[in-house]
Amino acid sequence: MPNLKDIKNRIASVENTKKITRAMKMVAAAKVKKAENSVKAGRPFADELIATFKKLLAAVSGYSSDGLKIKHPIENYPELLKKRETKMAGLLVITSNKGLAGAYNANIVRSVLKQIEAHKEQGIKTKLFIVGQKGISALKRKTAELDVEILQTYTQVANEVSAAGAECIAQDLAECFIAGTIDTIEIFTTKFKNMMSYSAQKWDLLPINLKKETAEASGLDPIMIFEPSEHSILQKLVPLYITNTIYQSLLEAQASELASRMTAMSAASNNAEEMIRILTIDYNKARQWAITQEILEVVSGADALKG
Repeated sequence: MPNLKDIKNRIASVENTKKITRAMKMVAAAKVKKAENSVKAGRPFADELIATFKKLLAAVSGYSSDGLKIKHPIENYPELLKKRETKMAGLLVITSNKGLAGAYNANIVRSVLKQIEAHKEQGIKTKLFIVGQKGISALKRKTAELDVEILQTYTQVANEVSAAGAECIAQDLAECFIAGTIDTIEIFTTKFKNMMSYSAQKWDLLPINLKKETAEASGLDPIMIFEPSEHSILQKLVPLYITNTIYQSLLEAQASELASRMTAMSAASNNAEEMIRILTIDYNKARQWAITQEILEVVSGADALKG
C-alpha cells in the first residue's frame, strides 16, 4: 500500500495547484468580458471601412502618386495596391506571451507551419513577423529546417493591444512590401466567436484584394465629387485600412486567448478536484489498511502470550 505521508503530501500539492488554476481562471474571466466588448465594438467600424473602401475603389480608374507627399512607406498607396508575382510571402503570426491557454497558441503555430509547407510546394519562400513570445519560441525552432526567416518580433503589443502597436506593425509590413522584401502579407490570428468558440484563421492583407464594384452596385453616387482628390483620400484610407485590420486581428486574438485560458483553467481546476477526490479515497484505504494491520499485530501478540 502507498505511504500515508506521501499521499497526504500529494493531496496538499494538488490543492495548491487548484488554488493557482482557480485564481488564473478568475483573472481571465475578469478580463475576457472587456476584451469581448472591444472586439464587438470594433467590428462595425471595420466592416464600414471595407464598404467605404470598395465604393472609393469603384470610383477611381487608376492609382497615381503624382502630387502626393509621401513621408512613410505606408502612405505610398499605389505601391500597396499593386499586385506582383509572389516569390516571397510574409506571414504576420499573432500568438500570446503567456501559456496555459489550452490549444490557443498550438493551433496558430500549426496553421502557420501548414501554410509554410504549402508555399514551399509552390516554390514560394516565407518570412515571418511574429507577435507573442510563444509564437517566437515555437517557430524559431522550425526556421532552420524549413528555410524560413523571422524578420520582426513583437512582444509588448501582445501584452497590451493598442492602435499605436498596430500602427507600428503596419509601418514595418508596408516598408518590407514596398522595398520588395516580401510580395504578400497574410495575417494568422484567432477569430473570436464567443466564450466557448474561437478558431484559427488566415486573413489576406497585402496586396489589398478588394474586388472592384461598379458605382451602381456599390451604392456610390456617380456624380460624387472628392475633395481634395480621390488620390489624397486613398492615401489616408489605405493606411487606415491596413492598420485597423491589424488592430482588429490583435483584438480578436486577445479575446480568444483569454477565453481559451479561462476554459483551460476551469478544466484544470475540475481535474484537480477529481484528483483530490481519488487521492482522498486512496488515503482512507491506506489508513484503514494500516489500522487493520495494527489490530492484527495486537491480536497475534495476545495469542502468542496465551500460548
